[in-house]
Amino acid sequence: MRSPVVVMGVSGSGKSTVGAALAQRLRVPFADADDFHPAANIAKMSAGQPLDDDDRRPWLESIGEWLAEHGDGGVMSCSALKRHYRDRLREHAPTTLFAHLAGSVDVIARRQASRPGHFMPPALLASQFETLEQLTGDERGLTVDVDQSVDAIVDELVASLPDDPNSNDPHPDGEEN
Repeated sequence: MRSPVVVMGVSGSGKSTVGAALAQRLRVPFADADDFHPAANIAKMSAGQPLDDDDRRPWLESIGEWLAEHGDGGVMSCSALKRHYRDRLREHAPTTLFAHLAGSVDVIARRQASRPGHFMPPALLASQFETLEQLTGDERGLTVDVDQSVDAIVDELVASLPDDPNSNDPHPDGEEN
């Protein structure tokens, strides 16, 4: 049995690409949190306006329900930038592991520039970094540097996944990534 995994990070960090590749490698279902946004949220972001917590509440509930339905394994790409967002998701699926795709503003901006037509304009990147609350030691999670190939990121994630879904240690070998 495997816990659900949320591949998290700011827009442009590669959540969808890495999440889909990780799900394929683990042979579990994949979902992209972008697909759970109501039309009003997409319109707001497309207009260059950041979402507020009221906008995110129903979105997080839908994502949490998906995670609960895939408690035996599934991968969701979701920004999950704030601790209380992650807490809301854990209320639905307590064993969820968060995999934070981290990178510098320069690295992420370069990645974003290669995604024409995405509804998150690069101008909102600064607000994403301001909003981001790093994973803390009491959260089931790990951080991976995005400035490497998708295959290398997925390899690192797979190697770091705990065998026991109830373990609080995402690093079964005791090593930090």
